Amino acid sequence: MSPEIVKKINQSFADQSLMGSIGASIASIDYGVATLTSPIRDGFKQQQGFGHAALTFALGDTAAGYAALSVMPENCEVLTTEMKINLLAPAMGVQLRAEGRVIKPGRRLVIVQADVYADQEDGSARHIALLTGSMIPVEV
Repeated sequence: MSPEIVKKINQSFADQSLMGSIGASIASIDYGVATLTSPIRDGFKQQQGFGHAALTFALGDTAAGYAALSVMPENCEVLTTEMKINLLAPAMGVQLRAEGRVIKPGRRLVIVQADVYADQEDGSARHIALLTGSMIPVEV
């Protein structure tokens, strides 16, 4: 992956106010894959004290989006066209970790997936969600 694409992804991430609001960060990025993390803050929990599904979705969708962006030419961005989420377990832990990946890159659609894990204080992790969707390349 070119240094220009890495720079573009880092700038794009910095420009996302939602990611800043939830305290997310890029853990790693490579061609076709992206890993993001976010603490499970009190302001993003649901009524039973678990991380809200919206937090899980936002992090998974964004990780998948940056995985897709990593395989695009420099003059392209990506937009989510559809995303399905399977919630597998409650988001209990200290942080969420979303691992996005490209399943099939294409000129018209990029098929993506993301696994979201709830990382625990003891270093273990629980698989809490699977997202599958598509991104559309957009020339800028």
